[in-house]
Amino acid sequence: MAYDKVYSAWKADPNGFWMQAAEAIDWVEKPTKALFDDNAPLYEWFVDAKVNTCWNAVDRHVEAGRGDQIAIMHESPITHSTKGITYKELQTRVASLAGALRMRGVEKGDRVIIYMPMIPEALEAMLACARLGAIHSVVFGGFAAHELAVRIDDCQPKAIIAASCGLEPGRVVHYKPLLDAAIEQATHKPEFCVIFQREQEVAKLVEGRDFSWHGFQYGVKPAECVPVDGNHPAYILYTSGTTGQPKGVVRSTAGHLVALQWTMKNIYNIEAGDRFWAASDVGWVVGHSYICYGPLLTGATTIVFEGKPVGTPHPGVFWRIIQNHRVKSFFTAPTALRAIRREDPTGEWIKRYKLHEMQALFLAGERADPDTVKWAQDHLGVPVIDHWWQTETGWAIAGNPLGIELLPVKMGSPTKPMPGYDVQVLDEGGHPVPAGQLGAIAIKLPLPPGTLPTLWNAEARFKKSYLEHFPGYYETGDAGYIDEDGYVYIMARTDDVINVAGHRLSTGAMEEVLASHPDVAECAVIGVADALKGQSPVGFLCLNKGTTRPETDVIKECVKLVRDQIGPVAAFKTACVVDRLPKTRSGKILRGTMVKIADGEEFKMPATIDDPAILDEIATALGQLGYPAK
Repeated sequence: MAYDKVYSAWKADPNGFWMQAAEAIDWVEKPTKALFDDNAPLYEWFVDAKVNTCWNAVDRHVEAGRGDQIAIMHESPITHSTKGITYKELQTRVASLAGALRMRGVEKGDRVIIYMPMIPEALEAMLACARLGAIHSVVFGGFAAHELAVRIDDCQPKAIIAASCGLEPGRVVHYKPLLDAAIEQATHKPEFCVIFQREQEVAKLVEGRDFSWHGFQYGVKPAECVPVDGNHPAYILYTSGTTGQPKGVVRSTAGHLVALQWTMKNIYNIEAGDRFWAASDVGWVVGHSYICYGPLLTGATTIVFEGKPVGTPHPGVFWRIIQNHRVKSFFTAPTALRAIRREDPTGEWIKRYKLHEMQALFLAGERADPDTVKWAQDHLGVPVIDHWWQTETGWAIAGNPLGIELLPVKMGSPTKPMPGYDVQVLDEGGHPVPAGQLGAIAIKLPLPPGTLPTLWNAEARFKKSYLEHFPGYYETGDAGYIDEDGYVYIMARTDDVINVAGHRLSTGAMEEVLASHPDVAECAVIGVADALKGQSPVGFLCLNKGTTRPETDVIKECVKLVRDQIGPVAAFKTACVVDRLPKTRSGKILRGTMVKIADGEEFKMPATIDDPAILDEIATALGQLGYPAK
């Protein structure tokens, strides 16, 4: 089989495999070898190379004579606009923005936070930073001010690039007040902000600090591409940490380029001139890898979509865009498909559009339940490929490599490990378990190019979070098994990070917010199964003794608190007041058991439980909330 041959070639000669993959990149100075392991277990790739990301994503395609091809196609069913930008136009726009940033003192190694909605300017901001060798950190547009402030203090940006607003169906999300509040809360202050004023809302600019997008670029000299070392950070992307303190995942430049270029052809079967769409957001890793960098590196057309799978205006919007732009490979989250299926169970909206060019649908972001996969397969008539990866890895750990060969699909499995990933299932002691047995999923070091080399300013935390539990391995934090055919199955998170509509959110962070309420003595948050979103958070509140206020008031205030401090993305709407929480004798809250009760699953009474009667109280409280939902 072609896949086996490719995977074996990587295993036999990893250095040779990745050096060959590196030939697809334009280097200022070529690497002399792939892996640099002198600082193991911290590994690096192509360190001695010199390269520029923006050159590879934009300029080289113009040089190759494809400047007139559409690079970015923007679709906003909310503003009813469709706009294409060619590679030549993109080069001009990015060089101009980079020139303006340089004129204001942004240079190689400086950090820039980007806080924008799904508009082409978000990608232009990312590419302008890459052009200068500045390190961008995209924060999901509309994220709460507190969360943005934490990120400002962690990466200490010289500048912030934002938009005046974002657009949701039927409402405008005011970005600028959130940005102003975040800067006020943060200890570190950026030197300046650049604001893209949208016609739906023109924001008030702070004199001397804020510049309008177009005025900022007036009369500047365009910037050329600045070469950086292979291990220079391309970006920092924050992901939820179990402590509530976000982890800044770092992506090194050269490995990022080589890995993403390799995936576009081998996993997604996309080449120069093809049309690729990842329906995600640049605030998440999917947007970095497969809205911005991956498709542009390969010279494809990428689609930037400002809308929702349903309600903008109907559940056929995805299929309309795929038809109109002749999309070849489409990538979305299982949550989006579940939302569409709920509105269109018989696939009537799919039948209205001609999806002739679509070769496959890719899913990632959370577990793709077999029912949804089967529904999509039946109605779309193309392979539905689940693949598994993380913010930390930046590209697929396991998948079905369409560009190499389409492997037989097994429902519930993201198929097989990709070259570069030696995936193992381990028991608590770190020993491999037999095929079919559940355990902790770990990846034998070194991780491949394009994965995280460390966390931003937090090497000790990087080692503790990922490398120390199973020495010699990267701990994924996921539990699952590998079957006798080598197919990987991801069953659950091994920690308390929950997955709401494809967004990994820390229950610990939500608990910190709830615990800040003056009437709350103790609390716990669990993720319960949700037919639409994968998981939904449910809070349990133990109130201070002597609290006389109505419980409904406290619950309402707690819900608002989470919304204000973490943002609507947490989808935190449900909480109940309980007398006490189930715990082990050592004081650890038995969240896993609570989840099983909420989901109506059988469970074994935990041996270390302090007082079994508490579980009945929890079951009663969940019953009043409607769990387990039938």
